[in-house]
Amino acid sequence: MLGIDIDACRSRQKRLLNALQSQLLDAIVVTQNEHVQWLAGPRYDFKFSPAAVLFADGRLALVAPNEAPESAAADDVRTYEAQWLCTLRNDQRAASSAKVLDILQQAATVKRLGVEYSSYPVHVSSQFSAELIDVEPEIYRQRRKKDADELAKIRMAISGTEKMYEKAREIICPGINELEVFNQLQAAAVVQFGEALTGTGNDYASGEMGGPARDRRVEDGELYILDLGPAFRGYFADNSRAIAVNGKPTDEQQEAWTYIMKVFAHLESVVKPGKSCKELFLEVQDILKQAPIGEFPHHLGHGIGLYPHEAPHLNSSWDDTFAVGDVFTCEPGLYDARLKFGMRLENDYLVTETGIENLSPFKMELA
Repeated sequence: MLGIDIDACRSRQKRLLNALQSQLLDAIVVTQNEHVQWLAGPRYDFKFSPAAVLFADGRLALVAPNEAPESAAADDVRTYEAQWLCTLRNDQRAASSAKVLDILQQAATVKRLGVEYSSYPVHVSSQFSAELIDVEPEIYRQRRKKDADELAKIRMAISGTEKMYEKAREIICPGINELEVFNQLQAAAVVQFGEALTGTGNDYASGEMGGPARDRRVEDGELYILDLGPAFRGYFADNSRAIAVNGKPTDEQQEAWTYIMKVFAHLESVVKPGKSCKELFLEVQDILKQAPIGEFPHHLGHGIGLYPHEAPHLNSSWDDTFAVGDVFTCEPGLYDARLKFGMRLENDYLVTETGIENLSPFKMELA
């Protein structure tokens, strides 16, 4: 389940073609690494420039760096030289695109071509004449519904955060250096995964709303916000906890925490398929406005998957609706200098037919 699930990839290929059936496309070209992984299976690091061509009849051609992968949901695998004598080429996209061009020209019947407008290479468009249709928005819509193989990787990523928080509660105390916390937390996730991380979280700064770890010793009385997002084989977790550095939250900190917890109680009682994300955001704003101390100045959450921020957006700037298969975060926060500097608590959830499942049900207390 944690490797490449060929059947799941084939299902996603078919799902995308069905969703775009009315466009009468002859083929679809994807060049973003996340979309290549989503459709074909292999994960390629940002240093490489893979591509995939999905034809209307269901055949998929994969363009891979250097050598063919051991496993891929592909009918045709072409390779390009990404390195010469171990040196990475800077013209990889041109080399990869030459293979894509060969695939399209050999097909001979491609007149309407689906592409990602944000990344379709000029190397191809300048040499291959076809009517271009932007399929990128539809790919992002299809990516919202997480399949079983994707959920397995997300759950593994989340298990890494659980180990990181266990380690954080063990080591955090006045005087510890933020960089030491960062290093030990990364190591805890690596041990859990049994392999290197493919991504990490944003926030490792104590006494701040957020930010990277610094060469700084944490201070007595601070709240340490840890917003952790290790990725496992490309799939991200994203959850947050706030920890009292001295293990003794103040009365003001503890009271603010109770208002944050009211948000999770509300969320878990009202979210189900069809619920408006914007409406939920506004409801949470009203809850947090009642807190006697602290401000809530950011989004409520977002989807996660092959990218740290995906749909649905729990944000007044969008008007998304929760749907079955969404995996999303909820991250209410309250911040004030009197809270040293505040707190953000964040869980990861899966939308089911009847409600939501908490994927990160580990300790949320400040101490």
